[in-house]
Amino acid sequence: MIEIKELTKRYGARPVLTDVSFVARPGRVTGFLGRNGAGKSTTLRLLLGLDHPTAGAALISGKRYRDLEFPLRTVGARLDGAGPVPERRAVDHLTWIAQSNRIPRTRVAEVLDIVGLTGVRRRRVRTYSLGMTQRLGLAVALLGDPEFLILDEPLNGLDPDGIRWMRGLLRDYAASGRTVLLSSHAIAETAEVADDIVVIADGRIAADGPLPEITAGHDSLEAAFFALAGPGVPW
Repeated sequence: MIEIKELTKRYGARPVLTDVSFVARPGRVTGFLGRNGAGKSTTLRLLLGLDHPTAGAALISGKRYRDLEFPLRTVGARLDGAGPVPERRAVDHLTWIAQSNRIPRTRVAEVLDIVGLTGVRRRRVRTYSLGMTQRLGLAVALLGDPEFLILDEPLNGLDPDGIRWMRGLLRDYAASGRTVLLSSHAIAETAEVADDIVVIADGRIAADGPLPEITAGHDSLEAAFFALAGPGVPW
C-alpha cells in the first residue's frame, strides 16, 4: 500500500506540510481532496521522489520511490501540468518510454487501445485537445501495468462521456486488487469513484476515512469537504 508517515515539508521557515499521515490501500480508490495550496501536489511530489521531505516518509510497498527497482512497472503516475513534447507523435512518446523501461513494445498498442487513442496515435501531441492529452497521460501511467496508480486531476478536460469512462477504469483498476490514489478538485466526481477520502487543509490532514464516514451528517461530500476544510484559498 501507499503510506504517508508524518510527512513534513518546509521551504525555509515556511511550512507547506506538517505531520501529514494517511494510507491508500489495495483494492480501493483513495480520493485526496484539498483547496489550491493545501499541499496535495507537494505530497504527491514527495511520494514520487521529485522533492525531499523535511521530515517523515512517503512509501510505496514499504520503499521510497527512488529505491524501487523498476519504478514505472510498479507505479503509474500522472501529475497535473506534466506532458509530452508537443511536436512528438503520441505513439513515439509512448515507445521511447517503454524502451527506456524495458517494457515490451506491444504494450504501447495495448495502452493506446485502453485509453481510446489508437486512431490518433500518429498525430502530433500539439494537435490534441485537453481531454486527449489527459488520455495520453493516463496511457503513460498504465504503460508498465503497475500495481499503483497515482493521478493528479485526471478529469480535467474530459467531457461527460470521458468522465464516465475514467470513473469505470479507476473502479476496475481497484477491483483488480491494485491501489489508486486520486487527487482532484472535482469533489462530486470523486464521490462517485472513491472508497476512501483524505482531506488536506493548510498542510495538515483535516479528515481521513471511508466515504460514508466522511459524509456522515452532511448532504454530500462537497458539503462535508467545506465543513472539514474550513475557510481558505478559493478554488
